[in-house]
Amino acid sequence: MKPIIKEVIVVEGKSDTNVIKRFLECDTIETNGSAVEDHVIKRIKLANDRRGVIIFTDPDYPGEKIRHIINEKVPGCKHAFISKESAIDYQKKKVGVEHANKESILSAIEKAKPSSSYEVVSEITKEDLLHAKLIGGSGSRERREALGTKLNIGYTNGKQLLKRLQQFQISKNEFADALRHIERGEDDDR
Repeated sequence: MKPIIKEVIVVEGKSDTNVIKRFLECDTIETNGSAVEDHVIKRIKLANDRRGVIIFTDPDYPGEKIRHIINEKVPGCKHAFISKESAIDYQKKKVGVEHANKESILSAIEKAKPSSSYEVVSEITKEDLLHAKLIGGSGSRERREALGTKLNIGYTNGKQLLKRLQQFQISKNEFADALRHIERGEDDDR
């Protein structure tokens, strides 16, 4: 029996819908591109008001652009993230939710986090990011990828990391705990 998801899941296209519906009993809204037309935004707003929304886009630039547009126009949605590694079709050399396996999709939906719709002053500072070697040095990108996976906030570049930590209200304790796991080389399931 497939898990039932109350919220409406926003995806990029029909292929994403088809894959997700193989594993979940759910409804989806497809953006059909990164422009996200006004009538799609209206449907997403209605879905969020009535049932809640989980934004589940590809782990690439267009997916992040869609996520950003929706987050600005429809505050309060949940966000599900999947790593690039679990969303790659190596034969076609494409990245997308439609290429992910059941475990990755279920885990992403289960760990979806609400985004803060207001400005939060984070306990975490830019200096913390520098000290943790998440920005400004060799290996920073890999550490940010590991942190994004561990905290279920997705990958972000160094410039946007602090904003993403604030957006999902990550506490200094959660941040420090995730860094300890990364230092020890522990995976997400520990």
